[in-house]
Amino acid sequence: MSLKLDCAGRVLGLQHPCVMGILNITPDSFSDGGDFFGYECALQHAREMVANGADMIDVGGESTRPGASVVSEQQELDRVLPLIEALATEVDVPISIDTSKAGVMREAVSAGAGFINDVNALRSEGALAAAATLSVPICLMHRQGVPSTMQQSPSYDNVLLEVEVFLRERVAACEAAGIPPQRLVLDPGFGFGKTLKHNLTLFNGLPRFVDMGFPVMIGVSRKRMIGDLLNTPVDKRCQGGLTLATLAAWWGVSIIRTHDVKETIDTLKICRALKDM
Repeated sequence: MSLKLDCAGRVLGLQHPCVMGILNITPDSFSDGGDFFGYECALQHAREMVANGADMIDVGGESTRPGASVVSEQQELDRVLPLIEALATEVDVPISIDTSKAGVMREAVSAGAGFINDVNALRSEGALAAAATLSVPICLMHRQGVPSTMQQSPSYDNVLLEVEVFLRERVAACEAAGIPPQRLVLDPGFGFGKTLKHNLTLFNGLPRFVDMGFPVMIGVSRKRMIGDLLNTPVDKRCQGGLTLATLAAWWGVSIIRTHDVKETIDTLKICRALKDM
């Protein structure tokens, strides 16, 4: 596994787990929908996450929560491009675009994004070809179904095996399209077409995905799996997310995607101190 990602000239070092700060420019995301929908508010929140130590900012203009509605390409562009353009001149960390649309990928990278976070693993029309031409790292995430229905009745015979096979197939598709393996990151897709049992099985199996030889990213921040385990509302799930971040870091996960940047940074500092002994 490469120990760094070249994000359009901004290097993300992977010697230790990195923190990706979530910035949803949406009115309906499950945790912070509407909180940072305005341009100035979103920009200020991004600044705060960088000041708190975020290694990367992930900008998303379409909610992928269970039951979410589809957003048009133009709507998504109108939401994310002004912010990406501003961040590209204000911060020195890589900027990620959270999208599955080929047109948004192209425009976002042109505006200053250096990483593509695709919950559909480049399966949308034109996405694979677009990513192949953009020369930035891509995170391929597993998802069963589509956001509007994915949590209605997710089913697997062997969730660990099926997710691994899916990710290996997407890696092969990327390599066939000319995307070198050193540009790929893998995400098992917690909460995307999975029950609580599926999510827990996947989490216990994280070393299996790390052993595939690619950087692994996880996004469990404030998710329902934590709420189901602790019986807590979305805004009370930070401690559960930190527990999962600790375990993930110990098992070799490279990127932790989170709403709670400062708390996650502090948690990972302790993990690093122990692992470096």
